[in-house]
Amino acid sequence: MRVTHLGTVDSGKSGSPAAFARDRGTYLIQGYKSTDEGALAEVRCHGLPDHEDVVEVSPSVLQFLTRQEG
Repeated sequence: MRVTHLGTVDSGKSGSPAAFARDRGTYLIQGYKSTDEGALAEVRCHGLPDHEDVVEVSPSVLQFLTRQEG
């Protein structure tokens, strides 16, 4: 497995949020684990299974994903 660091938004010592690309064409996003029960309930309502989770990131981290073109 190969993981490539795409970028980190300047956030001090935490290094979050950050974006990574995997060698299988997927991405890993580092962010803050969502603990907002209302938001989690809404996401679960749309099919989030128990074995998955969501993270919350600022829109500025998405810039690193748009740079990846094959």
